[in-house]
This record gives sequence, C-alpha cells and structure tokens, in this order.
Amino acid sequence: TPALALVQMELEALRSIYEGDLCFRELSPVSFQYRIGESGDPKAFLIEVSWPETYPQTAPVISMDAFFNNTISSAIKQSILDKLMVEVEANLGTAMTYTLFEYAKDNKEVLMENQPVNTVTSVSNSIPIGTPDVPPSKKKEKKEHLSKTQKRKLADKTDNKGELPRGWNWVDVIK
Repeated sequence: TPALALVQMELEALRSIYEGDLCFRELSPVSFQYRIGESGDPKAFLIEVSWPETYPQTAPVISMDAFFNNTISSAIKQSILDKLMVEVEANLGTAMTYTLFEYAKDNKEVLMENQPVNTVTSVSNSIPIGTPDVPPSKKKEKKEHLSKTQKRKLADKTDNKGELPRGWNWVDVIK
C-alpha cells in the first residue's frame, strides 16, 4: 500500500537524519523517542511517538509517560501534548515525526515555561508549608579547612596538578 511505502520512507529518513544524535532513540520500527534539551537540563523532556497501522492518515500516538519526564507536572505534559496535537492536525497525511520533534526542539522554552526549574518529585509536595526547605546541596558545601602549613606540606608532596608523584606510596625494599 502507498501508506506503507510512505511509512518505510519516513523510517529511513528518520534513521539518516538522526544518525549519531544521542537524543534520538528508535524503540521499534514504528516507535521513537526524542529527548528535547540536554540530559542535565532541568527543562529537558522526552517525547515518544508511535505510529498506528493507519499512520500517516491518522495521528501518531504521542506520549510523555517516559520515566525521564516524571518530574514534569501533568498539566505541563498535557499542555505540550495539546500543542503537539495541533501540529499533528496540520500535518495529517504526511510524514510528521521529524516535524513534531523539530517543533518541540524549536519551542522548548515556550513549552516548558511554566515548569519550575528546581523540581522535586510530587511526593514531597505533601510537606506542610511551615517547614523550611533546606536544599541537600547546602550540607555538601562544607570544605575541609587546612592550615597554611598543611597546605604547604600537601603542595610539596604533589605536582602542579595536585597529583601525588608516581611511586609516592612504594615501599623501599633496599634499606
């Protein structure tokens, strides 16, 4: 069928366009994931697009249920899906997976504008407002304070990069 040929062509196109792109993942020949944003980015999200048998005449199934998205509120996920569905409507009958991924990449800031950056999973939302929130990162910042003589001794033992010289812990057998 012509639809099958179109799907096959789109599959080949996606594979060649996103070859070597670490954000793109082919889960199966009809299911793909794309990560919008860098992996450390708090506003990054993952879109999964699956093609039903009648694709591209019918809309692909777009999902944001991936574990990667578990910090994103359901309202924002729904808003992103709604905006993607508008794109789907506009492109019905054509190969649109690339279009959807690119639309999400180009509009990442708008799509995620209401997502708070310091996201904590929804479990912690049950904390009463009266308790002060102390971020865990504050505890780790305590550095070991060395005196000037301790620093000097350490500097004498190490090279300019702070590395101990080769063999510093070897035992002298011929004493």
